Amino acid sequence: MNIKSRQGTRALIAAVATIGLPVAALAEVPESSDPIKMAINDWTGQHLSTMIAGEILERMGYNVEYAVAGVQPQFIAISEGEIHANMEVWSNNLGEVLPQALEDGRVIDLGESGLKPAEGWSYPTYVAEMCPGLPDWEALNECADLFMTPETLPKGRIVDVPADWGTRSPKIIEALGLDYEAVPAGSEGALIAEMKAAQQGRQPLLIWFWTPHWIHGEIPVDWVQLPAYDPACLEDPSWGVNPDATWDCGIEAPGTIKIAWSGMADKWPAAYRLLELYQITNDVQIPLMKAVDVDGADLDETVSQWVDDNEDVWRPWVDEAMAAQ
Repeated sequence: MNIKSRQGTRALIAAVATIGLPVAALAEVPESSDPIKMAINDWTGQHLSTMIAGEILERMGYNVEYAVAGVQPQFIAISEGEIHANMEVWSNNLGEVLPQALEDGRVIDLGESGLKPAEGWSYPTYVAEMCPGLPDWEALNECADLFMTPETLPKGRIVDVPADWGTRSPKIIEALGLDYEAVPAGSEGALIAEMKAAQQGRQPLLIWFWTPHWIHGEIPVDWVQLPAYDPACLEDPSWGVNPDATWDCGIEAPGTIKIAWSGMADKWPAAYRLLELYQITNDVQIPLMKAVDVDGADLDETVSQWVDDNEDVWRPWVDEAMAAQ
């Protein structure tokens, strides 16, 4: 795991920012000078969600570091206290990993992140002209040749999320009897590259994607309408369109939560409460993602500038967190 600390050159900023806090509060935090280590996964929205929270913690006086971690391996690190928090966990794409981590009690659900997400198979809107039966999933087999590539021949290709994010595409494809193969992308950047290349050449593309994301401001998409999700779909083969298989449905509506190491509440109680209170919305995250990923803004500077400009948003969380000690 790679550890990134922003304390060095940013120490003065953090010190100046804490001047407005009550004297009593300054005497109480940080409860420990040990660094709070925040998980960094491999998409920009998660970087922003986590680093804005980390910036606020720094301005409270905490030492914050960022640990680059895989989406699934991070749960072991958090349960063992090697990483302490993550501010954007997509709860619907982790299978049993998240429920098991929470059941164990060493990883704590801090509540919803504030984002309103959607996720699934999508396609650039112009693709509907090439496959007129869309967005109905039953049109996919009629158009499989349209999405065929040399690596998936004779099947169509669905560009999938990176393998370590967790994926349901192969199960859905098999259960629905679709003539397709899910091909994992290497990263979020690879997914974006696929969308841009397809858009530029008006090429057919099926790709697992999500919102909030800045790309939807540049490339309008529609979503394949899979059979409606029901929990029975995952367990009862007799449920749904395929009486012999599970997973013959779409996905559960995604949610995003915040998580933390269980020991954080005792070691850094004010920081823990701040993270419980912390929220980020689509309206905040999307333009910041665009600034970083499209306009080339520096991630650290973008985070710091947002915190500078929005003290009225985060100051009440700090005040409540300090009062809760």
